[in-house]
This record gives sequence, structure tokens and C-alpha cells, in this order.
Amino acid sequence: MEMIKNSSYSQIEKMLKNTLIIESQELSNAVSKINKDWIEAVLAILAIRGRVVVMGMGKSGHIGKKIAATLASTGTPAMFVHPGEASHGDLGMILKEDIVLAISNSGESEELTSILPVLKRIGVKIIAISGNMESTLFKHADWFLQSSVDREACPLNLAPTASTTVQLAIGDALAVSLLDARGFKETDFARSHPGGSLGRKLLTLVSDIMRKNGELPYVEESTLFTQMMKEMSTKGLGATSIVDAEMKILGVFTDGDLRRLVEKGNDLRQLKAQDVMVRGPKVIEENALAVEAAELMEVNKITSVFVVNSQGKLVGAVNSNDLMKNKVI
Repeated sequence: MEMIKNSSYSQIEKMLKNTLIIESQELSNAVSKINKDWIEAVLAILAIRGRVVVMGMGKSGHIGKKIAATLASTGTPAMFVHPGEASHGDLGMILKEDIVLAISNSGESEELTSILPVLKRIGVKIIAISGNMESTLFKHADWFLQSSVDREACPLNLAPTASTTVQLAIGDALAVSLLDARGFKETDFARSHPGGSLGRKLLTLVSDIMRKNGELPYVEESTLFTQMMKEMSTKGLGATSIVDAEMKILGVFTDGDLRRLVEKGNDLRQLKAQDVMVRGPKVIEENALAVEAAELMEVNKITSVFVVNSQGKLVGAVNSNDLMKNKVI
């Protein structure tokens, strides 16, 4: 049993390594296949008024779905249409303004090849990702991106492995080339990924998460110290702003300031807000990114910051808990 176990481990390790070696070699080989068709395909996609319609059967179809998703999330409108469904009505989803990206290793998938003449009659241009330059797909393609491999990683040389890896990489190459040509930025990526961490950091504004209205702690300069403490306790921010009659911030008072006053032994009962406030506090505008508020707090070693509008008037407040709650930090 021990001998069988050791032999199995050795064989498994061998297959794991061979698979990665073969697929990496085939990916390297794909670089030499790049020609004018690849470049013109990118330029054609950049010029279209419609969408990239990705099509493929079986494993190529699975790869196609991922390519369509990658294109769509990086600034190129795209969708996947199943070739089998296309011949039963879904072909109506494809317009002459679109470009079809057809994926088939053999180039002879029946469900795909049967609709190629119809696509051509519509006037749709076709980009093919295929390993067969003598196929039906090759004959109908306006641009042909060769994805042939010398061998699959499968020891039987049957299961689509290296060939689908190359197809996927070609799709990524197209998406990244288009992304670069469009000048696609982090903020553009964030707009199509609002639920991700990057989306939250680049799209969430201070105004989206700030405390406001009844949650906002503020007092006037003449407010007695005891009343100011009540305002702080009620609003639960650990700080309060001190404002003038026009809601311009004159200063702030925090829990930390209170501790320092207590340590000095001052008689606090006779004091007013103007006597203890810290003047010229750090503030942030409501249309700033929430991540900027986080940076402001970190640099100044504070846990909360008050928010002003374009006229400099108090409109909100945000603290580190608010940022964590909204997954900005």
C-alpha cells in the first residue's frame, strides 16, 4: 500500500507539472501567431457602434462567456449568445452594427457554422479565434486569430486544455489592448465594479456615508460646557463642531480634548464652547471621495472629521467607524 501511495503521489505531481509546462509553452507559442489580423480586429472593435457578440460551443462557449464578461467590465460593450439558441430566435439580438467574436478550436462546430452565412447576410463582421485555418469558420472570418496548439495538456491529447487556455489568453489580450486604446482608467473600472473594494474606494463620496441632519453634533460659541457635553453624548460621534450663525465651522471639541482638560483640573462648569474649542479644525468637502477622508484622518491622527459644502458650511460628519462600516477601509 505504501508503495502504491508513493507511486500515486509521484504520478500526480508529474501530471500537475506537465500540465502547467505544456500550457505555458503553448501560450508562449501563441505570441508568434500575432499578425495584422489581430491588430485590425482591435481597431475594428474600437470603431463599432454596436457590441461585441461572443459565440462558442462547449468548452469554447465557457471561455467565450468569460471573454464577454472581461470585455464588458473593461469598457467594451459585449454579450455572449449561445450558437444553438441563436438559430432558434436569439439571432435577432445581433445587429449589423455589432461584431461577432466566434470561438471554435476546430472551426467546424455545427451550431456555429450553420449561422455564419446568416451573419454575413446581415452584414455582421466576424472575428474568429480558431486553430484550424482550413475550416468553415476561417472561410467566413473577416479577421482570423489563430489559436492552434501542438498538443493538449490532457495525456490522451483529447480534452480541451491547452487550446482553451490559449483562447482565454487571446480574449484577455484583446480586452487589455482595447482597454489601453480607450484610455480606460481606474475610475472607469470602478464604475463597472461598484460592489468591489476598488469600486467602493473610487466611487463612494463623503456625502454618501456622512452623518447629517439630526445625527450631526454642533453647538454655538456661547453654548455652556455642560450643554455641549450633552450634545456630544447624544450624537455619539465623540466630538462636536462649534459653528457661527451661518453654520460656518469655527472649531471642534473632542473626547480627547475633554480628557486633557480634566487632567489640568480646570473648573469646567463655568466654561463655554468658545473657551475650549480647537480652532481651525481639519474639514473635508462633501463631494470628496470617502477614501480621502480616511487619508485625512490617518495623516492627522484623528478619528473623525466634519464635512462642509462648497460654501464652507457644515453639512455632515464622518468617523473611522463609518468608513469601516461602508468598507472604504
